[in-house]
Amino acid sequence: MSQTAKYIKRLSDLQEGERSRLRRLAGQPLDATLQGFDLFTGLWWPLRAESQATPRREPSWLIAKLFGAFCVPHIRPDSGAGPSLPEVLGCCEPHDEDGRKRFRTRFDALLCSPLSSLEPHLRWALGVVARAAAGHVPHARDVKGIDWVQLLDDLSIWERGEEHRRGRDVRDIWAEAYLNVTSL
Repeated sequence: MSQTAKYIKRLSDLQEGERSRLRRLAGQPLDATLQGFDLFTGLWWPLRAESQATPRREPSWLIAKLFGAFCVPHIRPDSGAGPSLPEVLGCCEPHDEDGRKRFRTRFDALLCSPLSSLEPHLRWALGVVARAAAGHVPHARDVKGIDWVQLLDDLSIWERGEEHRRGRDVRDIWAEAYLNVTSL
């Protein structure tokens, strides 16, 4: 099991009170409260001490807050990756022209944001996914959740350009995944 998968497992095992604490820390830096800092370091530091392959602190903190805030199930089959966030967003895109334009504008803003400014955009995206997973987006009934491991891996390389998989920027990969779904 990868360090990223272990981290997501630790988040999945959190009790509701701990998730609530993470929800209250939305938009705040890691050092905003001692309780939040202690909760995060209890999740992340043992993995980091075990291996340098543990995802970086900044994206891990962002994912912890988002995981606590949204009841979006983690879906990752035993073999391969589960549905990515951009694929699921593509499934949720409105069918009317005005809705589609607003939705794509929001998605474009997400893609153009640096990691340090990404939280509000990811909160929008995961809110859409949460509504779809709950059955509140009629044309996206097959949405059950996302692959949180892949999301954290993607955020870990968000600003690294072409230094990763397939030699392409992760934002280009997200745009392609989103548009492949919407063009079906």
